[in-house]
Amino acid sequence: MSFSLPELPDSPAERYAELADHARALIDGEPDRVANAANLSALVKATVPDLNWVGFYFFDGAELVVGPFQGLPACIRIPLDRGVCGAAARTRETQRVDDVHAVADHIACDAATRSELVVPLIGPDGALVGVFDLDSELPARFSDDDQRGLEAVAAVFVASLA
Repeated sequence: MSFSLPELPDSPAERYAELADHARALIDGEPDRVANAANLSALVKATVPDLNWVGFYFFDGAELVVGPFQGLPACIRIPLDRGVCGAAARTRETQRVDDVHAVADHIACDAATRSELVVPLIGPDGALVGVFDLDSELPARFSDDDQRGLEAVAAVFVASLA
């Protein structure tokens, strides 16, 4: 299969709707979560500007373990009681942080990261699968539109688990 990167519209709502469509097409029919997480990480990193890290952490029953990602080497294990990723997994709510340095228990895998968006991944059976983590070197990089759009991409990944 050949895949070329999409040129996305300027309107955030249209851009993320189209990105979600491309994500669905990219992983259509593939049941392997590692393969799908790898391709979605690459797609988002290549098409969403100003990101320095995009990837997945999978819940192993006790903590989050790094999965496929794009960016600098990452923290391997994250307890659910620490950091922005842990908070997203623990609360099952998206965490959008404008300034990670203001978060007392932030885990700094890349010192250049200034803002972060972490979407919890909840499987079809209601179980925690992991989190979809996005970092930026820009403070306050993520808007409401980014959050909704990236939650939609995360939902595409979760749908592939069914």
